[in-house]
Amino acid sequence: MVSYNKTLPKYSIVVPLHNEQENVTDLYDRLKAVMEVKGEPFELVLVDDGSRDRTFHLLRQIAAVDSRVTVVKLRRNFGQTSALAAGFDHSRGEYIIAMDGDLQHDPADIPMFLEKIEEGYDIVSGWRKQRIDNLWLRRIPSRCANWLMAKLSGVDIHDFGTTFKAYRREILEQVPLYGELHRFIPALASWHGASICEVPIRNLNRERGNSHYGISRTFRVFFDLITIRFLLKYLSRPLHFFGTVGMASILAGFGVAGWLVLEKVLHHADVMTQHGPLMIFAAVLLLAGLNMLAVGLLGEMQVRHYHEPQRRAPYSVERVLRAQSEASTISE
Repeated sequence: MVSYNKTLPKYSIVVPLHNEQENVTDLYDRLKAVMEVKGEPFELVLVDDGSRDRTFHLLRQIAAVDSRVTVVKLRRNFGQTSALAAGFDHSRGEYIIAMDGDLQHDPADIPMFLEKIEEGYDIVSGWRKQRIDNLWLRRIPSRCANWLMAKLSGVDIHDFGTTFKAYRREILEQVPLYGELHRFIPALASWHGASICEVPIRNLNRERGNSHYGISRTFRVFFDLITIRFLLKYLSRPLHFFGTVGMASILAGFGVAGWLVLEKVLHHADVMTQHGPLMIFAAVLLLAGLNMLAVGLLGEMQVRHYHEPQRRAPYSVERVLRAQSEASTISE
């Protein structure tokens, strides 16, 4: 059993893993080698996101011999965002580095992130400047999504999609994670005034195991863009969005209804016979507008709940393996 100083780590490396039994041991060895050269206290927070292979068995063996390793096992596969949230919640470092567990992110790039984060940046994002994946299914859709995300969020970085990022703890504590929002942490953090930069990273081929990404992930990104735009602009004032749409609908409804009244008064038109569909349209506009206003008011009431410190975790933990003393007693 290897024992280490019990002081809180300065750095936490958070890695979500799902069916990565071929990569776990190599990943641990390479992360440990890089961080030991740094010479500062660190911890590795390895999250098993409902793996069905021997991933957790190998993680358990690693945690048994290295007190700097914390293993978080989730009850099922919750997805990458929830796995990262679990890792962030169970980390203790002042600076947190997140990366994938398939070794397509090179641990040797970590010192670049640490250098920038220590310069004072709140977030350092990896940039896969030279991508090696499929041109039509990955690179072109990703480039379009990244360009659109930069325009919508006002965050001038090239690669929102990569997990490989470094954060100051206080920034992560202000950004709620759920759904698939992990790739948009820089955009969400920009709402809090976070300073952000990026560093070029190597984009390596997966040597072992199977990829968990497909073209469907690209489509989900575009849907998330709409969510992010709304969150960034109307998070604290939803009535400004729904109220604007609602008032426009109400005014249009009153306009149509007013014209029908004039037709009836000035030209004695049989409104029901001649303009029946138009009357229905005016009524729909008025009701839709009132509904949008009501939704906006309900949204305003929910804003305060968003800002409350207690948030329900988007995952369920089965067990946590962490050394309890320098003698490294493992608890479950």
